[in-house]
Amino acid sequence: MSLPLGKIIVMRHTSKSIATIAALSFVISSCDSSTSKETVETPSDSTYAPVETKDANTDYAPAFEGQTRVAGLKTITPFEATVLADGLNRPWGIANLPDGRLLITEKEGTLRIASQAGNLSEAITGLPAVNSNGQGGLLGITIDPNFESNRMVYWVFSQDTPGGTLTAVAKGRLADDEKSVENAQVIYQATPAHKGNLHYGGRILFDKTGNIFVSTGERSDIETRPLAQDLNAALGKVLRITPNGDPAPGNPFEGRSDARAEIYSYGHRNVQGLAFHPVTGDLWEGEFGPRGGDEVNRIEPGKNYGWPIITYGLEYNGNKIGDAIQQQDGLEQPVYYWDPVLSPSGMTFFAGNSIPEWENNLFIAGLSSVHIARLVIKDNKVVGEERLLEDEAQRFRDVHQGKDGALYAVTDSGRLYRIGKKQ
Repeated sequence: MSLPLGKIIVMRHTSKSIATIAALSFVISSCDSSTSKETVETPSDSTYAPVETKDANTDYAPAFEGQTRVAGLKTITPFEATVLADGLNRPWGIANLPDGRLLITEKEGTLRIASQAGNLSEAITGLPAVNSNGQGGLLGITIDPNFESNRMVYWVFSQDTPGGTLTAVAKGRLADDEKSVENAQVIYQATPAHKGNLHYGGRILFDKTGNIFVSTGERSDIETRPLAQDLNAALGKVLRITPNGDPAPGNPFEGRSDARAEIYSYGHRNVQGLAFHPVTGDLWEGEFGPRGGDEVNRIEPGKNYGWPIITYGLEYNGNKIGDAIQQQDGLEQPVYYWDPVLSPSGMTFFAGNSIPEWENNLFIAGLSSVHIARLVIKDNKVVGEERLLEDEAQRFRDVHQGKDGALYAVTDSGRLYRIGKKQ
């Protein structure tokens, strides 16, 4: 489906359908800053069907009610999705610049700046060479909290080394003319390297202390999977490092000789989504399962999230994984999982109430599922799910909230969308 630039897709419901949906959906209560903004009414009609209608790959039972296939919901407030641009070259990550423009990575190794009107800069060069084969390339990006004074940018990419490729973190200064990145340097390498081109993870963001969270994958292959459980390997982890690439102080394995001090959590498969909850400040992640078992997790320091010991998925050939167990003492359960898969990539929480029912909801870009998933969360549990823009048939790679409060999303085919309240 080809759309001209500026094409607006309006999402709304008739007054009759609004009344019906309202009776079956969720009401988000607005609260002042002294009370939780996560207050959500329970579904008034439990017969409102989950959005997933396809058969699961397995007959595995969830660990608790609401861990998968929760009740569906629909956004009542009219909103619109506008195609701002379609000339990006396999975009992967989005970061906000202070003036509201968007800094976007392109998988082959360049950056672009997009205005909120969709005007694209020329390719920004000067970054270290990437290996863009398979799932590799120039991946997630963020800017320094002091960008306005230092113009520093941080990104993740797949780097070639003598032993294979690895997930690397680099930083550099965005030149004043915005045509290049100056003095780029690699500050961290997630070793060991592996001769493969899958599961690099790749999201990056600053925390409130000025340190950096980075996600990695376990590189997919049978021989590398166990490294997700290995505290002396950086694969299959959420890491926390300083802007110089050193282990951040206060990490859970600090001072231990049997573990890397940069590790924050472990037992992950391929984490392509990281986001902070706007009220609680908790770190959440999204990760790929195999055939079934994509997950959303709330990350706590030092916790083990189970891969490949426990999983709700199968091998791609249909065989069971390991001992085919889904629960084990000492291993964390996902807050939510999908079977069939969402293929979750970038994600963001919606802050603000321009669309009241979206406040504090989690939005996740879906690849093979070709939609953006909206999850309503109450008390750290998912209580409702909606699919957005599925008629667009796009592989959504990242979704990010802009300075103007709207959501911006990029797709593998090169589109940039703006999603916000209908004006």
